[in-house]
Amino acid sequence: MKNVLQFACLLSVVLIGGESFAQQALQDPVQSKAVPVFQDGQAQRVAAFSKKNDWIRHDLFVETDFDSDGDGKMDRMHVAVCRQKQTQTEGLKVPVVYETSPYYCGTGAPGKQYFWDPKQEVGAEPPVRTIPPGIKFQEKRPIITNSQTRQWLPRGYAVVHSCSPGTGLSQGCPTVGGKNESLAPKAVIEWLCGRRKGYTELDSNIEVKADWCNGKVGMTGTSYNGTLPIAAATTGVEGLEAIIPIAPNTSYYHYYRSHGLVRHPGGYMGEDIDVLFDFIHSGAMGMRETCDCKVRDEEMAKNFDRQKGDYNAWWAGRDYLNVAGGIKCAVLMSHGWNDWNVMPEHSVRIYEACKKNGIPCQFYCHQAGHGGPPPMKLMNRWFTRYLHGVENDVEKDPKSWIVREGKGMGDPTPYAEYPHPEAAIVKLFPGKNGNGVGPLVAGKMESQGAEVITDDVGIKGKDLAKMASSPNRLLYSTPALTKPLHLSGTSKLNIRLAANKPAANLSVWVVSLPWTDRSKIYDNVITRGWADPQNSESLTSSKPLEPGKFYDLSFTLQPDDQVIQVGQSIGLMIFSSDRDFTLWPPAGTQLTVDLDKTSFELPVVGGIKAFEEAVK
Repeated sequence: MKNVLQFACLLSVVLIGGESFAQQALQDPVQSKAVPVFQDGQAQRVAAFSKKNDWIRHDLFVETDFDSDGDGKMDRMHVAVCRQKQTQTEGLKVPVVYETSPYYCGTGAPGKQYFWDPKQEVGAEPPVRTIPPGIKFQEKRPIITNSQTRQWLPRGYAVVHSCSPGTGLSQGCPTVGGKNESLAPKAVIEWLCGRRKGYTELDSNIEVKADWCNGKVGMTGTSYNGTLPIAAATTGVEGLEAIIPIAPNTSYYHYYRSHGLVRHPGGYMGEDIDVLFDFIHSGAMGMRETCDCKVRDEEMAKNFDRQKGDYNAWWAGRDYLNVAGGIKCAVLMSHGWNDWNVMPEHSVRIYEACKKNGIPCQFYCHQAGHGGPPPMKLMNRWFTRYLHGVENDVEKDPKSWIVREGKGMGDPTPYAEYPHPEAAIVKLFPGKNGNGVGPLVAGKMESQGAEVITDDVGIKGKDLAKMASSPNRLLYSTPALTKPLHLSGTSKLNIRLAANKPAANLSVWVVSLPWTDRSKIYDNVITRGWADPQNSESLTSSKPLEPGKFYDLSFTLQPDDQVIQVGQSIGLMIFSSDRDFTLWPPAGTQLTVDLDKTSFELPVVGGIKAFEEAVK
């Protein structure tokens, strides 16, 4: 009789369709207590967990092992909990979906007047930056935010939020990638797992326990909120079972610099790491001056170096790839190929490290810009497997999910891996007439000579790409494609060049030609890259260029996965200053490129055979 009832309940759900509260009927009809329900390897919405007025909300303060504001006491982090009433009335223990952020309690004053002025000669001392007014202090209790609750509470997860150090009611100083930003969520996870103390107030000794938690925690979030799950995971904290970082910044050097060059995130010209510090510093007013002095005006000012742009030990301490060996949890990365804010290399580099270290991992990527979570089905299967412990074979799923051009973000195409397993590097060579449009071919051409670029930051990159000829850029193009060409992986430029000044910007765009206005985000720009010729020998030590002397430089561009359509050509555009991303020096600097010692490596699915078939 029990099996008949279960079948009848299941049939009713199928007829209703979708994720229905009737899924609760899948549990044992004799059982009176509400429990999580699973179908097709996913946690289903349960009616008894879905009544918002029944949710239990409270906040507390978790004590850490660091004193980042130097007041002689361990910093405490503000934590907010939202859980099912059954965790209190029926002894239900549930896993946790946890999101932490520096943004919850207000952000800095808008206005480019508080950014660095990009108008400066490359390598020169930058103009003084104007410090913005402080953020108005906000006290949010007991609810910090409602993000994640609607999705995960009905599916049998508690949802927990916390404010990063030096923001909101959390004590300490913001450090923008410093160790305390990794140790703070680690402490919260340890409290959830019963290994650390939490208190009712900042100055209270009355403890709060998470005896409703089953000891399994997952983290997610977008942008900075996606960075912090990786930060926590690098600590190897026990109890953090799975993370879903969305468009995470995995290295602040790679966010604000590129191969030794001072480079700004797309849309935020003049931003640097101290600007971000001011943007998030929303903590207690009494500690603001101390943190400003200690972190922004001393530590950051001494180390972040807007003149040379070199990679140093301070930047290395804010590069999570250097501590990726500590990651033990399952990782589902999510990113946009056309995210020119937090660029796709941030996710690819951590995904590659997880693969190398044998960590369960998957990679979802779409063709849009910043943000964009995986489809709910992917996220649900991930958390169901690693937080609820349901054997749904997610580890046997395809490793790569790529949203193809023209498709919705909820309709990715599965692949065995990223990059595509059949992708291989095709080496291309530029030919004469780059100030017009020179050839870009697979066979090396002899005696092509040298060509000159005259820098002018007043001309945007997209305008340079559309020009039939220009002294301000070099453009080399393949023939128009007769078959679609699938690119998957990371491109690389090998270039020999000379400059007429001791320092110069170097920018590279790979474009789909002809350039089309009113296009989709992925139609024109395939990928981009930037580098400092002064760092041709070392990323950690730049040397002024000897005017007229040639230097060899090799550097990677942003990774991509894109299908270039029939009728389009692939163009390699080399120029100096990029108005959208680099410093803005006075016009006139000249770069001379030796074409005979320059090549471009393009990752093509099917390799040279596919390339030759597509361009013949």
